[in-house]
Amino acid sequence: MSLFKLTSSFDPAGDQPKSIERITDNFLNGSRRELMLGATGTGKTFVMANIIKNLGIPTLVLAHNKTLAGQLYGEFKQFFPENKVGYFISYYDYYQPEAYIPTTDTYIEKDASRNDDIDRMRHVATSSLIEGGDCVIVASVSCIYGIGSPETYSKMSVPVYTGQVFPINEFAKALTEIQYERTPFDLSRGKFRVRGDVVEIMPATAEKEGIRIEWFDDDVQEISFIDTVTGKKIRNLNQVKIFPSSHYVAEKETQIRTVEMALAEMENVVKRFKKENKLIEAQRIEERVRRDMAMLESTGYCSGIENYSRFLTGRNPGEAPPTLIDYFGKEFLLIVDESHVTLPQVRAMYNGDRSRKETLVNFGFRLPSALDNRPLKFDEFESRIDKVLFVSATPAAYEKDTTKEIIELINRPTGLLDPAVTIMPAKHQVDSMFDEIKKEIAAGGKVLVTALTKKMAEDVADFLSERGVRSKYLHSDIDSIERLKIIMELRKSVFDVLVGVNLLREGLDIPEVSLVAVLDADKEGFLRSTQSLIQTMGRAARNEKGRVILFADKITDSMKNAVGETERRRKIQSEFNTLHGITPKSISGKAILEIDVYLPDKGDKKKKNKADKSSIMEKIAKLEQQMLKASTSWDFETAAMIRDKIFEYKAEITDKK
Repeated sequence: MSLFKLTSSFDPAGDQPKSIERITDNFLNGSRRELMLGATGTGKTFVMANIIKNLGIPTLVLAHNKTLAGQLYGEFKQFFPENKVGYFISYYDYYQPEAYIPTTDTYIEKDASRNDDIDRMRHVATSSLIEGGDCVIVASVSCIYGIGSPETYSKMSVPVYTGQVFPINEFAKALTEIQYERTPFDLSRGKFRVRGDVVEIMPATAEKEGIRIEWFDDDVQEISFIDTVTGKKIRNLNQVKIFPSSHYVAEKETQIRTVEMALAEMENVVKRFKKENKLIEAQRIEERVRRDMAMLESTGYCSGIENYSRFLTGRNPGEAPPTLIDYFGKEFLLIVDESHVTLPQVRAMYNGDRSRKETLVNFGFRLPSALDNRPLKFDEFESRIDKVLFVSATPAAYEKDTTKEIIELINRPTGLLDPAVTIMPAKHQVDSMFDEIKKEIAAGGKVLVTALTKKMAEDVADFLSERGVRSKYLHSDIDSIERLKIIMELRKSVFDVLVGVNLLREGLDIPEVSLVAVLDADKEGFLRSTQSLIQTMGRAARNEKGRVILFADKITDSMKNAVGETERRRKIQSEFNTLHGITPKSISGKAILEIDVYLPDKGDKKKKNKADKSSIMEKIAKLEQQMLKASTSWDFETAAMIRDKIFEYKAEITDKK
């Protein structure tokens, strides 16, 4: 019987039942790779949840960015409220990696803003996996980056149970060895305090509740959860396990070995640099390593400890580092969401990381062993995964080549069809587009227009505005928080036409959009490939009146394939609707994000300096509320964008003093 209990107010419908049954049966019959082609709006996450329940094994859900990971985490929490659902992404809200630019002799120190709550969630994920059982962990591709070994993480956890003989001073020492900080007052995450025969701890996995352990002589008398603010007891426990406060925790013997090996490598590197007459590099690496090792010896930790992870985990040069995947054991399910985007990211991570670190090593900022603090290579990633389900509306060649069949999830329970596609000449495309936009707006619709360049997107938006059409453009040069505001304003009918470039593909699901216009659709390339065109056209798939116009003077292979696939899906859904008596209905009820953004005048500096300080403070207060709302919804990318805007506004106030 499965350990997973799926909770949902609706039953599988459309293509969901057959997809769930087929994929489950294939895995149970020995398949290791399955591919689900899931069209927009077909309920892919619900299908995934049913497959997880049917297989009953730990599951890693891999997403290509934090926003998607946060959305999936929230959905799986709702589907499995009684099971362990974890969230594992990079714990940096902001991250500038250590780097060196030889041409300008510029060293860039690592600069990061660490999110304590995400760090806590990472520990919750790894500790849940160590304890085994019913785990679903949603992660971004950063999970293929090296962390401490699961064996050491598990071995160095401190189990405590009532009646145990465990002297209080030995217990306190054990906590410091797993990098808990002793404090007389503040009890925050990763800290503990001793008061007589009582120890109070805030575990690395804790959000609000602390743990109180009481002794009688050397015997553990009572264990309880407590409210860390009031000190009140919440409930008693028979036993508890305290997991390390860092994934890079190491036993004393390992620390000693690390210091010895790092110093030995450093001496060899210094000799080589001196032989090559690179005296600055020799001095640089010697000072850094000696400083780091002195700190490691005295505290068990040092800044940049991950760069010595090869020694800490006892690996050989070039050997793959332990990652989150190693915490799953041998049998688990990997679901790769939006696989056509996620897998290329997995492939690219190693090379990008390697290039930056080789420069640091060559100029004496890091030891050569730091190169082994890295993401997995793609073949290493492949060798570590067990059962895999690829999920995408536009699967790439890799997914197709490594699976025996494509299991389609095309028929939507809503009955919505993929948008109808029309091809119009590109010769007078802007004028023709303008005529179609006027018709769409008159009928109450909203429009997305995709151009090939930022300049063209701006020019098209200006062209429309000059002719009385409420329009805006959207591209990567626009501040991230302003982009969110623009999308919100389109949904609230502040304007009617949004013009953009490639940002109008994956993830931009606006139910109000009834027309997508693709300019220069016949210009083959990344933005006009089969996959990109299908994703772009899919932005109109959440509206019952959805349609697409491709402006082109010739039919490219990408256009032919994209239109052919869209027509195929329309036919399948239409026949399904007729068979089951379904009337297509637009998706409704999707919440509109409310963001109140103060945008200072960037032109006249004197005018800008006269801005009302109290008004800016009001804007900051509202943004802080929205940042909190986004973070509690696990939308950390949006929260980080809002936070950055808050910093800008606070800087505005400082400038006015």
